Amino acid sequence: RMDVSSTSRSCTSLDLVTMKKLDSKVNIIPIIAKSDAISKSELTKFKIKITSELVSNGVQIYQFPTDDESVAEINGTMNAHLPFAVIGSTEELKIGNKMMKARQYPWGTVQVENEAHCDFVKLREMLIRVNMEDLREQTHSRHYELYRRCKLEEMGFKDTDPDSKPFSLQETYEAKRNEFLGELQKKEEEMRQMFVQRVKEKEAELKEAEKELHEKFDRLKKLHQDEKKKLEDKKKSLDDEVNAFKQRKTAAELLQSQGSQAGGSQTLKRDKEKKK
Repeated sequence: RMDVSSTSRSCTSLDLVTMKKLDSKVNIIPIIAKSDAISKSELTKFKIKITSELVSNGVQIYQFPTDDESVAEINGTMNAHLPFAVIGSTEELKIGNKMMKARQYPWGTVQVENEAHCDFVKLREMLIRVNMEDLREQTHSRHYELYRRCKLEEMGFKDTDPDSKPFSLQETYEAKRNEFLGELQKKEEEMRQMFVQRVKEKEAELKEAEKELHEKFDRLKKLHQDEKKKLEDKKKSLDDEVNAFKQRKTAAELLQSQGSQAGGSQTLKRDKEKKK
């Protein structure tokens, strides 16, 4: 449905542009909202004006079908009532012995389901009870098929060739399918080549990193060997010094012992000479 405000007194440019864009996609049923804001005479003129504006702007609205004899009379009558003037209310008021949806004003009460007050009941009857199946059929056979045709044409599927001669849609489908499969295979090959190239690059990087690690290991190993050799040489030098020191110490102790023995012999000799 498309709401037209009763306070605007006509369809706005936005209303017309929107309905023009939508009439090939959905069933448009124009209605006048807040119809209790204008008088009966003004409402009649307003309906005529809206209908004239829709026709002059080429807006295709949904027309209740009249080809079925069982509903032809009522649908023809309801087509003359378009656009429907409706009101809405969330409040329930007690009118007589019944609770009804209505609007309370200082000058009176407007009942939503009273056909003398608005077209809500007519709208409900036409949409839900009389023409529901036709609305579904129109949506499927006209709007969806038109949408499907446009989408197929965007994908390159047409029922005529460049010379406007009809040809098989199956052939077009097979040609497009083969073209798509060819492009898909080409992309797969490109992705495979790219994958192989990246694997090779990664392997080269890993080999280079492995080479650098081996070189670093060799440098550290040689440095360790050099340090070990230096320590061994230093240890040998210290051992030699210790041995030389021990030898000197032993020689000194020997000399000292020999000196002590010689001093003792001379003392005994002097003592003997004194006794004599």
